[in-house]
Amino acid sequence: MEIPRRQFLHLAGGAAALPALSRIARAQAYPSRPVRIVVGFPPGGSNDTLARPMGQWLSQRLGRPFIVENRAGAGGNLATAAVVRAPADGYTLLLVGPTQVMNVALYDHLNFDFLRDIAPIGGITFAPLVMVINPSFPVKTVAEFIAYAKANPGRINYASSGNGTSNHVVGELFKIMTGVDIVHVPYRGGGPALTDLLGGQVQMMFATISSSIGYIRAGNLRVLAVTTAKRSDALPDVPTVSETVAGFEANDWYGLGVTKGTPANIVDKLNMEINAALVDPTMKERLAVLGGAPMPMTPSGFGKLMAGETEKWAKVIKFAGIKAE
Repeated sequence: MEIPRRQFLHLAGGAAALPALSRIARAQAYPSRPVRIVVGFPPGGSNDTLARPMGQWLSQRLGRPFIVENRAGAGGNLATAAVVRAPADGYTLLLVGPTQVMNVALYDHLNFDFLRDIAPIGGITFAPLVMVINPSFPVKTVAEFIAYAKANPGRINYASSGNGTSNHVVGELFKIMTGVDIVHVPYRGGGPALTDLLGGQVQMMFATISSSIGYIRAGNLRVLAVTTAKRSDALPDVPTVSETVAGFEANDWYGLGVTKGTPANIVDKLNMEINAALVDPTMKERLAVLGGAPMPMTPSGFGKLMAGETEKWAKVIKFAGIKAE
């Protein structure tokens, strides 16, 4: 039996459209089962405490559990690799922040290409790091710190939560832009670093605002500046580093990414719900407790941020000769 040519073309065209229609239907039904948000650090840290309220919001809005899965190890690379290997169906998300973009330059033989293999969904929040010192240290401003450091080269120690971490790399940016000779002292985590700063074993640290603001308010640490381009609402009377060192800026920012190739409908749905969360008063208050501000973005806008931060910190890491241990 012969099929008329017009009918054959119609049937063939319909068959070709079926896969696309199937993808659209799956995207419209998303999510139909639990979704994982993979975090590259242990429970209880700032990454984890940010991911959980966002997971709760998405669970309530989309009707399926969004479960935080902590995959600590290799400086966050285990988490990234897990999302890269996952099916491109929107059921495995990655909490993205400075660690992921810095790892691009820190590690020579990663088994993934972060910017190629992780698709941006959207931003969540940004916050400053805070330049804090032990109160016994005899300076009260960034300018005085720079002058003291230049008069005493190699005699000031600054702490970080580990080699290649964001507060280490930001410290190296400060050294590059000011020309000071200060000594990096890495610790196994931010907690031990802050403990030694409080005890006077080290003199300075670029700490996360969430981990240090209690000590600042209690007078146990003296804050010299915040690292964002503008002053922080959490510490409105504290100047920025850039008010003394023109052009200095470092943000502690976070958002969500997903396996490359995930349908655009799913990415757009997630982006819409994240941005809705960022205007919700309760969510804004939770971010403010962590010292952060909402950072709503389109997927493409967040992708540009990821690419720009990758390029910026790669230059610092290369110049300073930093390598992951």
